[in-house]
Amino acid sequence: MAGRGPQTFKKRQKEQQRKEKQQEKLARRLQRKQDEINGIVRPDTDDDIDDVDELEDRDEGPQTIEISPGVRIPISGPVE
Repeated sequence: MAGRGPQTFKKRQKEQQRKEKQQEKLARRLQRKQDEINGIVRPDTDDDIDDVDELEDRDEGPQTIEISPGVRIPISGPVE
């Protein structure tokens, strides 16, 4: 790639990473589908539901919602 600038090289590297990530996602999707067909149940590693439940169980006074970085407002009901 002689004669090409550093931005072209960066773009090419970024594109290769994007393609690799896309292939990895496809492989995971196919694996999950195959596992589903074979009856294999795998735990969902993307979400830690236990941690969320623990946070919801705690009652530390009025609940707030962050509307922008560092700015929180109190809420009175459930947020959807």
